[in-house]
Amino acid sequence: MNTTKNTTAAEPELIVKPKRERFSGILVHPTSFPSPYGIGDMGPGAYAFLDFLEATGQHLWQVLPLGPTGFGDSPYQGFSAFAGQPLIISPDKLIELKLLTKEDVADNPAWDPHKVDYGPAIQYKTKLLKKAWAAFAHTPDKSLLEAFELFCEREAYWLDDYALFMSCKDYHEGRRWLEWEEELVNPTEKTKKLWREKLADSIHYYSFVQFIFEKQWEELREYAHEKDIQIIGDIPIFVSLDSCDVWANKKFFQLDTKGFPLCVAGVPPDYFSATGQLWGNPLYDWDYQKETGYIWWIDRIRRQLQLTDYLRIDHFRGFEAYWSVPAEEETAINGQWVKGPGVDLFKAIENALGEDLPIMAEDLGVITPEVEHLRDTLGFPGMKVLQFGFGDMNDKNYVPHFYKTPNCICYTGTHDNDTTMGWYHTQPELIKDRVRRYGNTSGDMVSLDFIRFCFASIAKYAIFPIQDLLVLGSEARMNTPGVAAANWAFRYTEHDLNHDRKEWLLKTTQLFGRD
Repeated sequence: MNTTKNTTAAEPELIVKPKRERFSGILVHPTSFPSPYGIGDMGPGAYAFLDFLEATGQHLWQVLPLGPTGFGDSPYQGFSAFAGQPLIISPDKLIELKLLTKEDVADNPAWDPHKVDYGPAIQYKTKLLKKAWAAFAHTPDKSLLEAFELFCEREAYWLDDYALFMSCKDYHEGRRWLEWEEELVNPTEKTKKLWREKLADSIHYYSFVQFIFEKQWEELREYAHEKDIQIIGDIPIFVSLDSCDVWANKKFFQLDTKGFPLCVAGVPPDYFSATGQLWGNPLYDWDYQKETGYIWWIDRIRRQLQLTDYLRIDHFRGFEAYWSVPAEEETAINGQWVKGPGVDLFKAIENALGEDLPIMAEDLGVITPEVEHLRDTLGFPGMKVLQFGFGDMNDKNYVPHFYKTPNCICYTGTHDNDTTMGWYHTQPELIKDRVRRYGNTSGDMVSLDFIRFCFASIAKYAIFPIQDLLVLGSEARMNTPGVAAANWAFRYTEHDLNHDRKEWLLKTTQLFGRD
């Protein structure tokens, strides 16, 4: 036994912070943030939201797809799977860069603070972006110019085709690329070069807009990380036919020689629709994708993980098998299940980007054991939506006390659901009674009850749309699937995230060990 005294100074005790096992956060798209410019953006309203997350012990912020939207304003039907949404660029941040002046925004209309009116908002924001672009051409800020050149060089693998595509689309007054002249429908590199020279100014503008989006998003994400907040991104499994992705990469899709889809995506008839859902997205040529080492998908995932920390993939079941409908069909009835790439795709992505991909699987709907096996083999957490559990008296998959693993995300509802208050008020008395007895509650503020159910569950991740924290009804719904108009418009105001909401959420988060 050594009895020699240690006379050296005692080293300070190293305090190791325990690894967090339970997370919670809020689902809200940037278009919903408070902003004086008609649509939410990456300005002060976004930073105030991150402050609110920190103050309430949240560590997750989930967004919808961040790409540029087309007809219908849906984030799930965009012009590019790689580009950013110009509409959420902050004019206030452009003023800080001296690319806009306060006089440039002096004619800002009086907007509805609760709703996005996309038509006028697009016109107004585009006008501001073009003013900023004009100022950028004369900026004395050499570091900004250098950063732009570096951005264009680094992101050329998608940016070059995207800027050309959008410029050609403007040149053809917005018509889809299948209606352009033949030389542009299937352009050679020589043709692309000629059109790049012809539309050089427009191409520079679209490149500038993407640079500004990237700059503002990087700053916002860095601010989130300073507050120990991680961002969950979102991508749809399929892309829009009228997109740069299809136009510039036709071999990756099931198209005929003229560029039209041979078969399109959808889902078969079910309880909700006797004719199924015909989405119309072109399907992937998975054989060719495999021949190329899945390079397009690797690039896509890499790009999205430059922007976000996690990535939710919509319609994950399509990787196991997808519903293929002949393009000439008017409904989804006459489709068939076709095997997808399965684990092979994700192993290729892992080999390129590293193991333990931070991917979350949207595994809702009719899910087979094969889909569950694929999800679990890859270790991806799936989704548990409380509205589904309480709305179906026989479905145990989504009711918290039946969860079998913490490796899942518990949601009160998603962007496709009604708000929890709106949902509850449309339910039969039998369902309402079940909810009240389950939570020992009156049901008067059922959305807060559902948040508590999420937080109390064993799920590693608990997420709720901001509308549920604000106890809002159906008027605040983000999207109604199958309805073309009046979606994606919800906004909240800076006064909605008040002291009472902050205190309730912080105490609830602490109570269930998610802070």
